[in-house]
Amino acid sequence: MRHCINCCIQLLPNDLHKRCFRCRRSNHINQKCPVCKQDNIIPLYVDSKQMNLLAVLEVRTHHNESWNGFFCLRKGKLCSLIFGLIIMTLVMASYILTGAKHGLLLIPSPFHYGAFTGNPNLMDNESLSEMKDHYQPSKINISYVRDYPSIKLIIDTITSKIEFINRQRPDLEDLKKQELHMFSIIPNKFLPNSKNPCWYEEYRGNTTTDPYTTNSYALYSKRFRTIFDYLKKVFWNHLYHYKDKHYRLRCLPHFYIIGQPKCGTTDLYDRLRLHPDVRFSAIKEPHWWTRKRFGIIRLRDGFHDRYPVEDYLDLFDLAAYQIQGVLQSDVTKGHSKMNHIIIGEASASTMWDNNAWVFFYDNSTDGEPPFLIQDFIHAFQPHAKLIVMLRDPVERLYSDYLYFASANKSAEDFHEKVAESLQLFENCMLDYSLRACVYNNTLNNAMPVRLQVGLYVVYLLDWLTVFDKGQILVLRLEDHASNVKYTMHMVFQFLDLGPISEKQEALITKSPASNTRRPEDRNLGPMLPMTKAILRDFYRPFNTKLAEVLFDDAFLWKKT
Repeated sequence: MRHCINCCIQLLPNDLHKRCFRCRRSNHINQKCPVCKQDNIIPLYVDSKQMNLLAVLEVRTHHNESWNGFFCLRKGKLCSLIFGLIIMTLVMASYILTGAKHGLLLIPSPFHYGAFTGNPNLMDNESLSEMKDHYQPSKINISYVRDYPSIKLIIDTITSKIEFINRQRPDLEDLKKQELHMFSIIPNKFLPNSKNPCWYEEYRGNTTTDPYTTNSYALYSKRFRTIFDYLKKVFWNHLYHYKDKHYRLRCLPHFYIIGQPKCGTTDLYDRLRLHPDVRFSAIKEPHWWTRKRFGIIRLRDGFHDRYPVEDYLDLFDLAAYQIQGVLQSDVTKGHSKMNHIIIGEASASTMWDNNAWVFFYDNSTDGEPPFLIQDFIHAFQPHAKLIVMLRDPVERLYSDYLYFASANKSAEDFHEKVAESLQLFENCMLDYSLRACVYNNTLNNAMPVRLQVGLYVVYLLDWLTVFDKGQILVLRLEDHASNVKYTMHMVFQFLDLGPISEKQEALITKSPASNTRRPEDRNLGPMLPMTKAILRDFYRPFNTKLAEVLFDDAFLWKKT
């Protein structure tokens, strides 16, 4: 006898079919079940023994009576698909609910501090661009984190890990051990009758040779070579002769415009250089303190020979000649007046870019750099003045993206890059301190957009560990754009510059703004509202601390 599974299970408890035998007739395929009277239902065949419903039933179906052909295959694929979707749903639900705090399933952690070495010679054959490719997270579709609630979980995790811990200033002797040559060139004291830090050093070069022939800035750029060709022509006329020896006047900047990028530093530089008492380096942004002294020319080119401090000092020769002219004129007239000409330097990387430390400075503590740029500047110039121009970090980041991104720029692409960068920053914050993540070379090179540059208060607090608050002037681009005259007067007062005529003031304050957004970038429009909301949440705790440190709620950027 043959019955369908449902009939047998229903009837067996009533002992109606104790002995069901396999039907061996050849014409049984389409027979109806005598109980349920239904066609094409899977029959159940059992042996002569009574069935035990508590035991495992072995279902034997004849191949002609089973799911045949395409129907069987289609149903198997459907089951597999449903099973796969269930597993994926469970995984994603677990990922979102836990906030992906540990063991990300989709993005491997890109932070491997152990791979770095303090010996720069070991890194000669590996460029920073190659390192970036090596540590770049896998190209994944992160559209699943586009929604605000999902990214908000990442931001909440980052916020919960934020701690503003004061940094310990390193000892001067430790700094000297790291940069012996620099300390052998720059003296401890400067000329007393010069407002700008300058000194005379003996020149031992041959009078028939080019004094700039080995200057690294001249070697790597045609534009720089043009500048040095001029300096070479006037070099010998400015040597000071005393007792059969030749001396040259050397100078460091009196003030530094230290940051931040895309915050109006170029416009400030262009206006300030119009003041009659202000001179700048021959190159607007030497980036010596942050990059060139480590041998970094362009990040994509990797490491080259380190630029010695003499190459950096050469950039101030033209300004030094003018200072020297004032000093010698006073001596000729028989009186010694204070020289009021000052030199500035405007590398927008000085405030924040310490990415090279990991390749050169050992004895790091928990991934934090033992020495920062400001440690060395303060060691040579404890009375230096520093100017910082800041901007709403949300708008700064979008401007930075539009300026540096090369292709496929769009508000949607910016959103994706922000989401990925936030995820990378969260990964770091789970295991390391805020300072370690901010100064993490691997993280900074891996992030598609430079989120860390907008963490102004982290850098400012570290500068305040070595410089007094009165030595740092912090401005807002929004204020500068709305009232140029007011901000320039603040700068003049901060630098203790002399008075200027109305004509000079008009030239400084009424000239068009410099380095504005390119027309093709303006055509892309603003960022997505969701992106702005996400970035507002991310930067809010940092802006709050910045406003607290500066005692100015304008740095909350609530109205922008």
